[in-house]
Amino acid sequence: MTETVGTGARAAAGKKNKAAGGLSVKRVFTTEGEHPYDQVTWEQRDVVMTNWRDGSVNFEQRGVEFPESWSVNATNIVTSKYFRGAVGSPQRERSLKQLIDRVVHTYVKAARDHGYFASPQDLEIFEHELTWMLLHQVFSFNSPVWFNVGTASKQQVSACFILAVDDTMESILNWYREEGLIFKGGSGAGLNLSRIRSSKELLTSGGTASGPVSFMRGADASAGTIKSGGATRRAAKMVVLDVDHPDIEEFIQTKAREEKKIKVLRDAGFDMDLSGADISSVQYQNANNSVRVSDEFMQAVENNTDFALRARLTGEELSRTDAKQLFRTVAQAAWECADPGIQYDGTINDWHTCPESGRITASNPCSEYMHLDNSSCNLASLNLLKFVTPEGTFDAPLFARAVEFVITAMDVSICFADFPTEPIADTTRKFRQLGIGYANLGALLMALGHAYDSEGGRALAAAITSLMTGVSYRRSAELAQAVGAYEGYARNAEAHQRVMRKHAAANELVRTYHSNDAAVRSLATEEWKRGIDIGTKHGWRNAQASVLAPTGTIGFMMDCDTTGIEPDFSLVKFKKLVGGGSMQIVNQTVPRALEVLGYQAEQVEAIVEFVAQNGHVVDAPGLRPEHYEVFDCAVGERSIAPMGHVRMMAAVQPFLSGAISKTVNMPESATVEEVEEIYFQGWKLGLKALAIYRDNCKVGQPLSTGKKDKAAAEPEKVVEYRPVRKRLPKKRPSQTVSFTVGGAEGYLTAGSYPDDGLGEIFVKLGKQGSTLAGVMDAFSMSISVGLQYGIPLEFYVSKFSNLRFEPAGMTDDPDIRIATSVLDYLFRRLALDYLPEEKRAQLGILSADERAAEVEAGYGGVDVEALRSTVDSSPEPHADEPEHPHREAQTTTELMELRLGKAADAPLCMTCGTKMRPAGSCYACEGCGATSGCS
Repeated sequence: MTETVGTGARAAAGKKNKAAGGLSVKRVFTTEGEHPYDQVTWEQRDVVMTNWRDGSVNFEQRGVEFPESWSVNATNIVTSKYFRGAVGSPQRERSLKQLIDRVVHTYVKAARDHGYFASPQDLEIFEHELTWMLLHQVFSFNSPVWFNVGTASKQQVSACFILAVDDTMESILNWYREEGLIFKGGSGAGLNLSRIRSSKELLTSGGTASGPVSFMRGADASAGTIKSGGATRRAAKMVVLDVDHPDIEEFIQTKAREEKKIKVLRDAGFDMDLSGADISSVQYQNANNSVRVSDEFMQAVENNTDFALRARLTGEELSRTDAKQLFRTVAQAAWECADPGIQYDGTINDWHTCPESGRITASNPCSEYMHLDNSSCNLASLNLLKFVTPEGTFDAPLFARAVEFVITAMDVSICFADFPTEPIADTTRKFRQLGIGYANLGALLMALGHAYDSEGGRALAAAITSLMTGVSYRRSAELAQAVGAYEGYARNAEAHQRVMRKHAAANELVRTYHSNDAAVRSLATEEWKRGIDIGTKHGWRNAQASVLAPTGTIGFMMDCDTTGIEPDFSLVKFKKLVGGGSMQIVNQTVPRALEVLGYQAEQVEAIVEFVAQNGHVVDAPGLRPEHYEVFDCAVGERSIAPMGHVRMMAAVQPFLSGAISKTVNMPESATVEEVEEIYFQGWKLGLKALAIYRDNCKVGQPLSTGKKDKAAAEPEKVVEYRPVRKRLPKKRPSQTVSFTVGGAEGYLTAGSYPDDGLGEIFVKLGKQGSTLAGVMDAFSMSISVGLQYGIPLEFYVSKFSNLRFEPAGMTDDPDIRIATSVLDYLFRRLALDYLPEEKRAQLGILSADERAAEVEAGYGGVDVEALRSTVDSSPEPHADEPEHPHREAQTTTELMELRLGKAADAPLCMTCGTKMRPAGSCYACEGCGATSGCS
């Protein structure tokens, strides 16, 4: 661990608790006398990004410089989003070195100017360690740091903001203005509207108040206008209303009513897609809504009693409502349209370090940052998979050392940061809220052989989170000793110490199941004790230390398999290739997990092959059923149950200063009662916030039928297109292939058009006159007619390849060594003979020669002849390999739609057109890194 030492008097007039001295630190990742840049191999790359919808180039920069170990995806996202300077100009950044230096040198200068370190040598270590960790994707600051720090722009470092609005027209109009400024900068904000009088209360003039819901319309329109006025992502905002507000039921129903309106307009022929021409007529779509429930209300729900709704100015009771029925209304609305979420006021304020300075009333849009009104929080996240040892354990001491440097840098940033408004600047500088967190938890648990929804998985996650926050607060106490406690500490000292003791007590309650999580928790216990001892004497530098953010864009920057606290999305990924295109591979945490679980190399190979074919592990050869749960994912054959997500959140919540950005996904078949139960259990389990999303509950999605219905509504404009059969000429070229699948012999004859397009097939299998022969004749006839009517061959290949039934097994075809059925073999053979290579590569179907060529090009290292052609395995790379395939694996939502056979409820990226996927309670684009919220 690092130490804090005194180096002489450095007076701080007017600052209590400020002591002489600075931090003395030791090297962790770096070597004295050697710069981190000299320890990696660099290469030149061309970044060309196209629009998914029309193929047009939306970004191009050639000759950028990145380490060999960085994936193509990370290179593209960093180059397009974070490099500063006009594209094509000499001032444009072209190397990762320039980007890291721009940021790190700014932090180092601020640390020197404000006396953070004991000596120039300590400052150099700080610089080198930050550079090394960023270079090797150990952690990342949030996006505003990369956007703004070290540039001519304002040095805004925070991604999360909380505003305040009072019951005056001046305050309400100022809310619109401040929110607009934050949106303009690409960030998001949240606020609580409960101070505004309800529509059931009188104004001083004698008239009736409008109520907060009416003012939400103006704010929503403003957010939509700023979004459409040049922002690269939708405005991110959160609106909160207390459950005892007289207008609470109207607030709960706002988005559910609008969703019904969307359905009516869609059925009338209007374009109600998410980015459709008519969606702007719908209100309240630019905000997440949350109901702030009190413990009193939840107890009334539990006891089935009434609950009082109170006037805003006087607090007097205006009416009473059935608590259980109101709670059902919340669940019903969430079931219908995913809003509102819930924030548990009692839990939030019970863990508040600064209650003497005001209550916590709201959160940022993604619900992870919760602190005082008119404040902000800058985020940074660590890549947990970087701390796995070769022996398959989590390196807790190394993790603790990394946290020390990251949390120190985050605090330094407040010294030079700019803020969008003066009230936010004042509060943030007085309380210095930070939000350290992590990504890749799901990948870490799988790689170590833990199921996400298991006691062992939750124990390790809790221990790691406790260690992270414990080290952060211990370092915060050391910073208070070196450069002073936060200004608001003296007034809140007793409460802050109480919360620190609550964290430490929760750490003692973590039940461990393995030596690994026991070791992590043991170190966390030491850190909490040390931190409380130092903090009791000197105070703490930061009122808040940790949150769990979505880590959308920065997760891609770090080549993370999973974001934030999320489990793995699926077991099969798409990998981007250096020369363009992609290939389908199995997530590399799968073989890592199998090795940790004790499977031999031959078994691992067979299971990975099965996963590549099926996308899941059920009935995988040699895999014990008790290990299935290790490979459960967010979607697919064995998806994690909704309560599994809630239990994981509950495991780590006691060790976070803030909350967790996460949406609990529920199947379309989920009931209102199940939504109600999840929201109720969230309170029981001690969460601070919770939101759900029921599959296909929203109409305004990219794949809605609005356009089709519009055409049906206007028959006078409809042009009906019918398929035309293109018959084969009397004389046409054909070829016949004999084959054997699992011992069954047959013949495939394929006839072509003169232009070489496939037009018919004939399959002979079984004895003439047998049922099997008759079925194959009928099947061949239907496929042939479909081909002649224009159904693409690749459609048939995607539908019939990987079907499993007997006969199946080894074949006599050198290109297709194993087939899961006769149809699987036939259509992969047809693909190899009639589809171009780029289409086959997307389907994962390559010939033996093509697979061998990939091996020679550096994507090999395995016996590809032992794998079927639809399996693109990603083994350990060669020593001279320019890329790390497993680092480039990204799950695309389109892939999941193909695999699951249904559309995903996710917006299209406004930058590149790719369908986004969930990241916490927001969405992230794996094509360009854009997000719909904080990152």
